[in-house]
Amino acid sequence: MTNTDTEHTDAPIHDVIIVGSGPAGYTAAVYAARAELSPVLFEGTQFGGALMTTTEVENYPGFREGIQGPDLMDQMREQALRFNADLRMEDVDALRLEGPVKEVEVAGEVHRARAVILAMGAAARYLGVPGEQELLGRGVSACATCDGFFFKDQDIAVIGGGDSAMEEATFLTKFARSVTLVHRREEFRSSKIMLERARANEKIRFVTNATVGKVLGENSVTGLELVDTVTGETSTLEVTGMFVAIGHDPRSELVRGQVDLDDAGYVQVAGRSTYTSLPGVFACGDLVDHTYRQAITAAGSGCAAAIDTERWLADQPDGIDDADPVAATAVGV
Repeated sequence: MTNTDTEHTDAPIHDVIIVGSGPAGYTAAVYAARAELSPVLFEGTQFGGALMTTTEVENYPGFREGIQGPDLMDQMREQALRFNADLRMEDVDALRLEGPVKEVEVAGEVHRARAVILAMGAAARYLGVPGEQELLGRGVSACATCDGFFFKDQDIAVIGGGDSAMEEATFLTKFARSVTLVHRREEFRSSKIMLERARANEKIRFVTNATVGKVLGENSVTGLELVDTVTGETSTLEVTGMFVAIGHDPRSELVRGQVDLDDAGYVQVAGRSTYTSLPGVFACGDLVDHTYRQAITAAGSGCAAAIDTERWLADQPDGIDDADPVAATAVGV
């Protein structure tokens, strides 16, 4: 959609618009609302982030008995509403972030703000095989740190051949009775040291030249149908869990070519701050984090983004100024 197709009105200029929900976006909304910045948050039609497909969350502080992922997101959302954040279940179609007034395009309507917080997150890559999405959260996972604890003394599988797969497999041996690492080739993309560490672990066994053709089970995972990539023969691997470790994709398409991204597509920020390479544009959560990817760290960076935004806005003169010495040196600090 081009600029001429959008509806240009004398829409007010908000202090801040937040793009994306999940722990980062909702926390940013809570902090921004309490700072009386009257934030507008575009949640998307599928709001709540990755935790909406997570069952039990036991490692988020404050819930001694654990909490269901969707329930945690609902509580965060209600907390933002309590402080009068303007939450909108709409998808953002385009962002124009240059200049002192940022534009956020939604369904042909342009919304304007002095500052924008990016909290679009990252999506785990999945295999796209039958049974996978149906059993997500019921034996299928893409986060060993989040879900490994639930597989104590069980036989599970890790799918992948890079450093992430080796790290996940090694970590899961703390809980599982056995971990089978399934890889489509004989060779691995992982570093030599990570591969050697996995091979040295007596709980890990390797199945190479194999792909997953189907995830088996009705209400939970009971096994995997494996396909030999050389012979085409199928076999059944009896496991109760499958951890997919083939990478993540940051949802940075809307800002590509506007803010600086790293080689993997994650938004780059200045040091420990949330400043991007553009004045008045801040980024948080899994959109910038390819190390931890936890709800608690995403929430923490959402808090930081709101505080950075509040302080940046306070430093701007009454006439909106596009100059920002912090952001000018943001990337590579």
